[in-house]
Parts: sequence; structure tokens; C-alpha cells
Amino acid sequence: MHAELLNNKKILVAVTGSIAVYKTLELIRLYVKAGAQVRVIMTQSAQRFISALTFETISQHTVLTEESECWDKDSIYNHIAIGKWADIFVIAPASVNTINKLRHGIADNLLTQTAIAYPQRKLLCPAANTNMLHNAITQESLEILQKSNYVMVEPVSKELACRDIGNGAMSDVEDIFYATARELLQEQYWSNREVVLSGGGTIEKLDDVRYISNFSSGKMASSLALAFYLKGANVRLVSTRGHENLPKTMHVVPVQSSEEMYEHLQENVHKAKKNSPKTPYLFMVAAVSDYVPENVQEGKLKKEFLGTLWKIELKQNMDILHSLDKKDVISVGFKAEMDELVASSNAKNMLSKKELDVVCLNVLNDSKSFGSTQNSIELYCKNKEEAVSFSGEKLQLSLALATHLQKEFSEQ
Repeated sequence: MHAELLNNKKILVAVTGSIAVYKTLELIRLYVKAGAQVRVIMTQSAQRFISALTFETISQHTVLTEESECWDKDSIYNHIAIGKWADIFVIAPASVNTINKLRHGIADNLLTQTAIAYPQRKLLCPAANTNMLHNAITQESLEILQKSNYVMVEPVSKELACRDIGNGAMSDVEDIFYATARELLQEQYWSNREVVLSGGGTIEKLDDVRYISNFSSGKMASSLALAFYLKGANVRLVSTRGHENLPKTMHVVPVQSSEEMYEHLQENVHKAKKNSPKTPYLFMVAAVSDYVPENVQEGKLKKEFLGTLWKIELKQNMDILHSLDKKDVISVGFKAEMDELVASSNAKNMLSKKELDVVCLNVLNDSKSFGSTQNSIELYCKNKEEAVSFSGEKLQLSLALATHLQKEFSEQ
């Protein structure tokens, strides 16, 4: 995961008696790698699966258990003080036994005592047999807990430890990580704000086997989408590639051609305007083909038919960014240039020509610039003479850009 994303955040992880407990070790490793401080609470049932020593090794801190609880004045190792220490409380895995105890306010072990005493939002990551999870009592408990300061990270369907196949496996650790980061990093400005993005290089078919495209990887759009998701926005990403490892709860629309991209962008911009109580954002990050094939052939064209020289007729493509309805939307265009002498003037011209609020200029050195994890952009805002520069790892750059836009458009 991304280094420094959770710098100095304090995460309390509670572990119950479930076979999924082994996944929590990897989850803690991700938290630590992202810069967070982690403390762990284990029930006696959890210690039947994995020892406290293993969690102490991964977290680099003493695990709070019935045996290690301490009420010395300066100790945080008790069920009241450790809750005051934590910025967020994650119960992963959450067994059916613990879920139903919490619903009824039963505080008969350190974990439930800490959870009931903890006043902030808690992440609940269920892990159980399908029948146990879907039992009417358990479902009622989950419903009540979600109305009582708990955020559920939905379990997934797969083959369970009992060999049954169905819903009940604890969610993937990457998705729990992102759910935790979203709770810790979200801001009021972005919370519940609709953000629509396009990404990747469009794919224009020549026949059913071949196509023309470009080198755009889609990584910048995906980094921006993730940044706004972590800030609390309702993100809609329409992209051709680079979106494979994003959180499952993010709304991603995979597309290929520019025509398909335009249709889905139209639809999602319309939904964003309709659903958002705040002014939506539109980020056009995709590298849309300037030209498309005049005629698309069915099947596969044979080289015997094409001959030694294949002349492909191309026609100028539609201008998606200009064509989209940007009324009542904060619109941000991305422009890639390779000539530094004209890059700045072209970016400024794009602001007025395409009726945008912001243009992000990316000056590429060569084709190796595509697909990199690093980026540098210059941001040009409407009615502002000077550009603002950002550079660095793409997610960190995206988070910095989100902060700047929040200041720039704070009234909208």
C-alpha cells in the first residue's frame, strides 16, 4: 500500500475467534506500511487460532488480552484508555458471536467492553458460515449496528473454511484497508460530493481483432479516483484500463471506444447532477483518440486480402470534453504536451476553448512517461494568471490536488 498515506494515524484492531484471523496479520502489515500506529485486542477464542506473540511481532506493540490488561495510571492497555488512544476501531474478523453480543450491549470480554466504550465510528468486518451470517437474528443485529456508529465492510462469496460455498468470507484485506483509510481521511467538503472521471487511452476497433490506441495507462485517473474516494466523495470512474486494483465499493465503468466512453460519461454526469447536494466535479483525464477508423470491419481482415500495404482511413473524432454538458459542474481537463515552448499557452487556450474551470498540464519527456508511478502537473484555473505546480507519486499528487481544489472552490 501507499507509504505515508496513514502517517501518525492510530488504529485499534480487534480480533475475534474466526479462522479468518490469519488475514488480519496482512491487514496490520498494510496499516504499518502506510505509516499508521497499530494496537491489537484479542479475545481468548482468537488466541486459539493464532498466538498473541504473532500479532505483537507484526504490530511491534504489546497485544491487549485478558492477561495483559493493566490499570496503572499511564498505561493504555485497558478497555477504556486504549479506546481514547485510537482514531478508529476495526473489528476484523467479527464473528457471529461478537456481532450478536454487540447488538445486545453484552460486555463480557475485553473486546466487547472496549467496543461499547468507544464513542467514534467502528469498522465491522464479518466472517462466518453463510447460514450463520444470514440467520435472521444475525441480520437484524447487523442492521441495528449499522444504525449505531458501525460501518460494515461487506463479506464476500467464496469457498469457506467449512467447504461451503457462499457469502461469509471476510472481505479482502485491501478493501478493509481502503475502508479504514476513507474513514480516517474523509473531509466535509468532499463527503457525499459526486466526482466523475474518465481515464485510460480509448480503443478504436479496426476489425474484431485489431485496434488503434495510445500509451495512456489510466494510472493518473485511477490515482485521482482513489484520492477523491478516500476524501469521502462518491466516485464514478469511466475508464479503459488501470482501474483493476481500486476498492470494490467504488463505481467503475469499464469501457473501450470513445463512443462508449462518451455515452457513459453523459449518463454519469447526469446522475451526478441529480444525486449530489453539492456541485459535482468532472475530471477528463482520458486520452481520447483524435482520429477513429472510417470503417470498422467485422471478423478478422486477412493479410492475403489486405496485401503488402494496408492503408487505413481515419476520420476526426468527436470532442467529448467539448460535447459534454458541463453546466452546474466544476470541470477539469487534462492536457498532455511534449513541446515545452507551447505547452503553457496551449493549456490556457484550452480553458476558454473548451469552457473549463481548470486545466491540468502534463509535459511529457518521451513515451517512457506513460505508465510511470510519478507525475508532474501545472494547474491553470479560470481567471487566475499563475499556474500552481504539483509533482510526486501519483496518489500523493492527487491528494494534494484535491486539497488545492477544495480551497479554490470552497464556496461551491
